[in-house]
Amino acid sequence: MTKTKRSAGAPVAVLSTRALNRATLERQLLLHRSPLSAEAAVEHLIGLQAQNVKPPYYALAARLDGFTPEALSRPMAERSVVRIVTLRSTIHTHTAHDCLTLRPLVQPARDRELTAFRKGLVGVDLDRLAALARELVEAEPRTPKQLREALLKEWPDADPQALSVAARCTLPLVQVTPRGLWGRAGQVTLTTAERWLGRPAEPAPAPDGTVLRYLAAFGPASVKDMQTWAGLTRLRDTFERLRPRLVTFRDENGIELFDLPDAPRPDPDTPAPPRLLPEFDNLLLSHADRTRVVPPELKGLAWQGNIAHRTLLVDGFLAGLWRLEEQALVVEPFGPLGRHRRDDVAAEAERMLRVMHPGTTYDIRFGSVRR
Repeated sequence: MTKTKRSAGAPVAVLSTRALNRATLERQLLLHRSPLSAEAAVEHLIGLQAQNVKPPYYALAARLDGFTPEALSRPMAERSVVRIVTLRSTIHTHTAHDCLTLRPLVQPARDRELTAFRKGLVGVDLDRLAALARELVEAEPRTPKQLREALLKEWPDADPQALSVAARCTLPLVQVTPRGLWGRAGQVTLTTAERWLGRPAEPAPAPDGTVLRYLAAFGPASVKDMQTWAGLTRLRDTFERLRPRLVTFRDENGIELFDLPDAPRPDPDTPAPPRLLPEFDNLLLSHADRTRVVPPELKGLAWQGNIAHRTLLVDGFLAGLWRLEEQALVVEPFGPLGRHRRDDVAAEAERMLRVMHPGTTYDIRFGSVRR
């Protein structure tokens, strides 16, 4: 429920956790499946986290009506969608335009990342490294091992891992296909975004437009939420500059939230069908306060070390994990589902299997309750 409370001046609307949940699900295309194309959805969502090849495909299967894996493979093969390190120093699947604009925007974060490797880069001229690495990968796409070995010839006393990180941080390196294509094997092989896309990167944009896009895909949200999503700092001034164009709320803890005036904020009681999400889905990673999706008592259960599990949403919130075994899709709920919700989850699992694995027979099994 949305309530109001009085602060100094006008009443401030308070958004309940369920209200934030439904608003975020609507914008994440998870409350109702969208007719958008895969490329348009990648653009709207400002990319999909993609440490592994398969998660972006499962992410879109949960969100889009009529999706097939080829719908993402095709624009990737045509170079209108690419894989590149951007937000939070992780590989994302982005449109070509976002690749050439978001990467310059988050470059300050990549520069800060290098400070953790400075001991392994003593004596390394980073400008020279960037120029040499660019020359190498633009002459011929290189695997990380090939690039690292070539850089070691120039700086034999440097730490090999630090050299790899320096190349990744100083240059916009994309993973060339067939890496990233559904059903195709391909090791990580790198070239520059400019060479792969055939046009230069654009100057780093002001963050204003990205703030508005973030709110459209993840809002309502706090300044800290967006900083968590982008891996950037010092965005308060940008939000303040945009304040006249935005509306503000408070969450139940009193944190100020910003939003677009006309963005959808569904009734908190709007039904939220179950969804099967991949590991590292951006829904669970893009806010400083994740309680809009992850109940406090379940915090940490979707992760094991640095590894994320595939997650189940029930009534819009994290409710369990799922995995594919050789002959079965296994759902492991964190608590009892009840017969109707169990049937709905099974139906969603069947749908996902038809979309992602047509012609392959899997049983749907419910495992032991996990807590």
